[in-house]
Amino acid sequence: MRIRRLGLIGLICLAASVCSNAGVGRAQSSWEQDWERVQAAARKEGKLVINVPPDTQLRRTLEPMFKRRYGIELELVLGRGAVIAGRVADEYKAGVRYFDLFFTTVDNMMDRLLPMGAIENYEATWILPEVKDPKNWWGGHIWNDKAKRYAYSASAYMLDNVWYNGDLVRADEVRSYDDLLNPKWKGKIGFLDPRLGGAGVGIWGFLWANKGEDFLRKLVQQQQLVISEDRIQAESLARGKLAIAIGPTHYRFEPFIKAGINLKPFAPLKEGSYAAVGVGSPVLIKNSPNPNAAKVFINWFVSKEGQEVWGRVHGHATRRMDVETKSLERIGVRGAKDFLTIQEFYKYENQSEDKVLTVRAPSREFARKILP
Repeated sequence: MRIRRLGLIGLICLAASVCSNAGVGRAQSSWEQDWERVQAAARKEGKLVINVPPDTQLRRTLEPMFKRRYGIELELVLGRGAVIAGRVADEYKAGVRYFDLFFTTVDNMMDRLLPMGAIENYEATWILPEVKDPKNWWGGHIWNDKAKRYAYSASAYMLDNVWYNGDLVRADEVRSYDDLLNPKWKGKIGFLDPRLGGAGVGIWGFLWANKGEDFLRKLVQQQQLVISEDRIQAESLARGKLAIAIGPTHYRFEPFIKAGINLKPFAPLKEGSYAAVGVGSPVLIKNSPNPNAAKVFINWFVSKEGQEVWGRVHGHATRRMDVETKSLERIGVRGAKDFLTIQEFYKYENQSEDKVLTVRAPSREFARKILP
């Protein structure tokens, strides 16, 4: 009888185990079936219209890869997130749906797109378990909007964003932002226009908050600061018209570096810099023409493969724990997960909705007052 009872218990345990494993199989099958369904619908749509940062290497990489991998044609529109956000808002108000996705940060959504309800819930587009699991992300899931629905931070890093022409400047000549006030640099310092948003207002806002308005006045007026957009800044530095350029990031300088021109970022300055989330993540426009293709792209972007490709091509340091980022230090990008604690990141970042209101917006207004 005892042996029979033990045998019966064993059978019950075995049945429970089979049922449990079957449940796991059904759960796995559920997301896999959903992923296959979305991909099939995306192939029928056949196309995705997406804005990406003005980096030609992204176009060369993403277009053939996506066609080969998913059977989706990418129509990439290169442009600044702030400019595209204005266009998307105008089109949305007029009932026009051209873009499916565009890369942006929360500051470009706050004034018009979010109040008019033009952006879909970002997390609702996630299908892959590797994307959903917060353990795969340094700091868990980090959102830049207060609602924690629309502006996701896949990247987090600090930039060495004061660059110099090595034929005109020695690396040890600028160790603090105060060194930029040396009279020898008068008329030779460029600054990415902070009124355009992006990296320009990122470093401008950091200086406004940490060095003060008097410092910025001296930099602008005493040093005859040269204000322009990043392409012109990079070209001017490469040609020696500028000795120092503040704000543009490595991908603007990379073509000149590959051509053998001696352009480098200064080592981290004494006062540090702000923690960036880069160009943000691709956001889905409500009632877009190709919503399934958009979901495929979003899931790929925040997957391990997507973050590896994006980091390698565009130089953004991901928060994914399974993607290496220390090698990006060679181009002046220091991953937050490699150099900061999560508490330090929240202290130094200035791209969340709160920091936009308390740092970026007032510093940008100050820039409008004093810049020519």
